[in-house]
Amino acid sequence: MSTPFRCTSIRTASPSGPSRTSRRISPPRGPVCARCVSTARAAPTSTAPSARPESTASAGTERSAAAAPGTLPRPGPAPYAGPVAVIVELVTYPIKGCAGVRLPEAELTDAGLRHDRSFMVTDTEGVFRSQRRDPRLALIRPALDAGATGEGLRMTLAAEGAGSLGFAVDTEGPRRAVTLFKNSFLGIDQGEAAAEWLSGVLGKPSRLVRVPPEHDRVTDGIIPGTSGYADSSALHVLSRSSLDLLHERLAKREAPPLPMDRFRPNVVVDGWETPHTEDRARRVRAGTTLWGWTKPAVRCAVTTVDQSAGVREGPEPLRTLADYRRGEGGGVVFGAKFSVLRGGRLAVGDELLVDEWAPPEPD
Repeated sequence: MSTPFRCTSIRTASPSGPSRTSRRISPPRGPVCARCVSTARAAPTSTAPSARPESTASAGTERSAAAAPGTLPRPGPAPYAGPVAVIVELVTYPIKGCAGVRLPEAELTDAGLRHDRSFMVTDTEGVFRSQRRDPRLALIRPALDAGATGEGLRMTLAAEGAGSLGFAVDTEGPRRAVTLFKNSFLGIDQGEAAAEWLSGVLGKPSRLVRVPPEHDRVTDGIIPGTSGYADSSALHVLSRSSLDLLHERLAKREAPPLPMDRFRPNVVVDGWETPHTEDRARRVRAGTTLWGWTKPAVRCAVTTVDQSAGVREGPEPLRTLADYRRGEGGGVVFGAKFSVLRGGRLAVGDELLVDEWAPPEPD
């Protein structure tokens, strides 16, 4: 590779015993590839249970799920010590269904990457719009700017052929009822200018709403959490090896490979040689954060949308995934969802340290 990598070892205290070495692998520029960085294996997890702080709703603290029915036991011996894996992409999606924003580093809050799915496009009745029915949402490129003059958060909307629109984000306006998968929430309408611009791009009357500060959603899964207007859990994780296996199967059908953005993950991981290793990582540390596995990511028709063109492109990848990735409920699963147990900072190049694995599946 043309760009050298740095590997900085930092001694960190384990919550259950002696210190261990955590590496952050980061290039000065260019892409990150875990296979070119390290072939070291993850350090074994201590067999002693770890103490967990009391539950709190504030970012930067660990959520406790010990008392909830169906939650995972305390971390114990890791039945599988996988190879080193690192974060190679971080993507936040400020507006649900619209284009993502790639980040070199990001703040992780209880609700996911900062601003992820904190805005949503609705119809005039408050029902959410999705690429399932409105694939042109993919063409809308949102950008958020906190500004340097204390003026508050500003959003810019842009789309090819539609120009751009900038406006101040309203966090205090009247609340209006919105519906997401038949669940009722509240949203703060972002005004007539944003509504008119979005209606022009999508070709149908639309409004833009933001999650209000008092939003207190509880998401489902093995370890419950919270999120903004995401489909479910706060963090969607997908490994490159999982996509590589899909490409092999697509090739057998003489179908072209698909880009990672078809699946709209928040965190892309490289270094796990076995596909779908993310399905078995139950408690994960990265940067200063801690995640808890909630459930597999069930896929829908959004994966058939070309994210650069805003149009549907046939049955793939759902047709091929249905051959080998059927979930227990009959849906197609690809990737994993996580709740945030402790917020903090994440960066491309951060190593993933798995404190708890699910048992291997029987042969």
